[in-house]
Amino acid sequence: MKVAVVGATGMVGQVMLEVLKERNLPLSELIPVASEKSIGQTIFFNEKSYKVVGMETAVEMKPDIALFSAGGETSLEWAPKFAANGTVVIDNSSAWRMATDKKLIVPEINGHLLTYEDKIIANPNCSTIQLVMVLAPLHDKYKVKRVIVSTYQSITGTGVKAVQQMENERNGIEGEMAYKYEIDKNCIPQCDVFLENGYTKEEMKLTNETRKILDPSINVSATAVRVPVVGGHSEAVNVEFENEFDLEQVRNILSNISGITLQDDPANFSYPMPKYASGKDDVFVGRIRRDESQAKTLNLWIVADNLRKGAATNAVQIAEYLLDNNLLK
Repeated sequence: MKVAVVGATGMVGQVMLEVLKERNLPLSELIPVASEKSIGQTIFFNEKSYKVVGMETAVEMKPDIALFSAGGETSLEWAPKFAANGTVVIDNSSAWRMATDKKLIVPEINGHLLTYEDKIIANPNCSTIQLVMVLAPLHDKYKVKRVIVSTYQSITGTGVKAVQQMENERNGIEGEMAYKYEIDKNCIPQCDVFLENGYTKEEMKLTNETRKILDPSINVSATAVRVPVVGGHSEAVNVEFENEFDLEQVRNILSNISGITLQDDPANFSYPMPKYASGKDDVFVGRIRRDESQAKTLNLWIVADNLRKGAATNAVQIAEYLLDNNLLK
């Protein structure tokens, strides 16, 4: 199988390469793709060196799969060109997520929707993936009615520039700013741009993508906050169900879902934290407790590495699903 990684020199692209290696996807050829300024650079993968190529060259090479992590504008322009040449594009940007003719996939939840005809497949937003991983089995059992989610999002979600800003601030160095304000020792209640309704684009992604993946009848209200953390995203989640639930049954359901790790033993100070989720592919859930202010309502704390399950790992898992189910050309 010939695989292109578009955006191979970027933060998520680098993690995609790591995940491809770790999961041992059967590659006959790797095609690292990046912008013009990176063409000709050398990428090392599985003890071999590869030259970075440009978009046109990559399209002509007709990869079986192209894993995109190069921004929405690039995806809108180039994903259809790859698809027209027979390549299946798995796109990590927001470009195609809400398109009615494109599927938004978390393999553990709705991979079964994929068919041979799907040539552009959308990877959900990082904060959405970890949320729906936990909500999906609970929705199947109790039917989710409303979700209130507050996120505590790693600076790695913004990219290398944000990591450098925080490091500069911690070392007293003036440098380029990824954010309008200092991020070290601070929380910024803005992820992405503000929209006319007063919510940010990131907050509306959580709303719209959760509804598309799980159920359009679910009401979602989100507040997304950037925090000076590197390891992953955290979410405080309040879920109202239509049906009554049992706490032990909730824990039992979540502990038996592949891709979820239950960490819910507060008596022994066991709960999810981004420092310990970093570098792992599972979604971690804990602080499970009943909302005592309202019936049929549950509180949860969800943590995941936003560069792995929130981006690279989910994309590679989609590729694995296509391969395992003979959905490639």
